[in-house]
Amino acid sequence: MTELLAFISIILWPVIPLFWIPVHGLSKIFKRLGLLTYIMPLITWLPLAYLIYQNRIFILQYKIDVPVTLKIIGIILLTTGTLLHIWTGKLLGPWGLVGLPEISAIIKSRFVKEGPFSVVRHPTYLAHTLMFSGIFLMTEVLIVFILTLLDFILINLLIIPLEERELSIRFGEEYRLYIRKVPRFFPRLLKEK
Repeated sequence: MTELLAFISIILWPVIPLFWIPVHGLSKIFKRLGLLTYIMPLITWLPLAYLIYQNRIFILQYKIDVPVTLKIIGIILLTTGTLLHIWTGKLLGPWGLVGLPEISAIIKSRFVKEGPFSVVRHPTYLAHTLMFSGIFLMTEVLIVFILTLLDFILINLLIIPLEERELSIRFGEEYRLYIRKVPRFFPRLLKEK
């Protein structure tokens, strides 16, 4: 069962960068493409998914022994990340979660800054990191660890800056004020005075 969880994570993960990097990086182009934008990740992801599937035995064989305590922490991380993702999904709505406001001039999104968005600016990406970390600790599959690190790096160095640029254009001064008050990815442990 844990190998299936690792495999699903490995095969689905590329959709995140294959969709969000181009959509946030070239938002004007994808606004013009509209719903056709959703064909792009399929075209790029399907061959990659097939390649992963064909090499699944090789990919899943490399594991790291993790103590039982860390496996329990993995379950907690996966559960916390999943609940956080569901919460942010509920606040963003189905259209916001799949990026429709980013690619359609027709679908307008509201600026969400309550709930987990009042603690960090990108709780959905934080949820991904928690989920991938939990899956790695539970499954012990090395490639899941590598994808967790890669996901964290890509999100923080590329996707979030591109998304924040696009959100700043979309929501203007209100978003720029929000950036000054709410941390990007890691919650503040102590409140500022």
